[in-house]
Amino acid sequence: MGEFFYRLGISFLSLGVKISALFNAKSKKFVEGRRDLFPHLEERFKDVDQPVVWFHCASLGEFEQGRPVMEAFKNEHPDFFILLTFFSPSGYEVRKNYELADYICYMPLDTAENAKRFVEITNPKIGFFVKYEFWHYHLKALAKADCWVYSISAIFRSNQRFFKFHGDFYRKILKHFDHIFVQNKKVAALLKGIHIHNVSVSGDTRFDRVKSITDSIKPQDLFTEFSNGQSVVIGGSTWDPDIKVIAPFLQQNSNWKAIIAPHDISETNLKLHEEILKIPTERFSKIEAVAAANTRVILIDNIGMLSSLYQYGKIAFIGGAFGDGLHNTLEAACFGLPVVFGNKNYKKFQEALDLLENGGAFQVANAKDFLFIMNSGQFNIEEASKNASEYVKENIGATEKIMRYIAPIVQKMKVS
Repeated sequence: MGEFFYRLGISFLSLGVKISALFNAKSKKFVEGRRDLFPHLEERFKDVDQPVVWFHCASLGEFEQGRPVMEAFKNEHPDFFILLTFFSPSGYEVRKNYELADYICYMPLDTAENAKRFVEITNPKIGFFVKYEFWHYHLKALAKADCWVYSISAIFRSNQRFFKFHGDFYRKILKHFDHIFVQNKKVAALLKGIHIHNVSVSGDTRFDRVKSITDSIKPQDLFTEFSNGQSVVIGGSTWDPDIKVIAPFLQQNSNWKAIIAPHDISETNLKLHEEILKIPTERFSKIEAVAAANTRVILIDNIGMLSSLYQYGKIAFIGGAFGDGLHNTLEAACFGLPVVFGNKNYKKFQEALDLLENGGAFQVANAKDFLFIMNSGQFNIEEASKNASEYVKENIGATEKIMRYIAPIVQKMKVS
């Protein structure tokens, strides 16, 4: 019965996305990207004589989690052919030219026929599915083909179907994995509670990726000059509700400055940020050499700089939690910054929960809350900074654990 409803769900997905493609650009790419997929695969793989390792990611975020393992695998085993697939256009469109992979494409929809054909053509020897990816027919086809299959950086919640009394079909999907590398002990315990024992705690590979980025960032004279001798709030991926929380503190504390990178850099949103702040603010694109002497806020009006800006901060306010969802807290924590965010939509982000628990993060309901924690003297920034740094340090190394685990299996392939 579970498999029937699963097939029905895939059918509805296929029909729904085809209808949506008539008026939605993302859905159109989803459909068009899979058109003629199998002929293209047959042409590309007909002469591949290397062993194939397949990495599958849902979208861009999962790609960043899989990337450290991909890069480590390529570095240690350059004789393998790397196949990279995406489920979503938002991942494929951004990374379709990723230089490390030998071939990049969409994963076909998860039907028995599609999965059988895909695995027969590509013939992978090892498969890595990142975080949330649990596709029944593809995993079944891989198992039948004697392919070693791993789930990496996996995360589960107790309200998922795997853990329901009627979830037997979904629990069987997990048994297709040779091993599941989970992010923490709580997740491992959840799986063992449903008799899934091929599990170990490796951590989240995204820590390795973010740490490698932060370690390579160089200082920039403009921001060094601006922040010199001052305490700076970094606003990361902010929206107007976030700025409404930050602004009163800056207005009342002239000894603090801010570097703010809005999530939306449209002219309308930049003007809204400026109107709410009501203190001397300059846009980054209009600063010729150094910020004006009275400038207290630099407003970043481009995409791509944020991760390098945390090095200048004393504390970070991460946006999104008052709206659709909290943005990336990990980059700030890697620089040892305590993180603050809204109290609405953060609970599905594991690193936010972990940082709250260890004292490296704080959630606020409004500007009054932020003023209190910043001005009351009860908030020890140095201690919170140490907690954030310790959290990152404790979670680095997932990639190494995974590579060490699979090393004997890869070695056997090479010998045989």
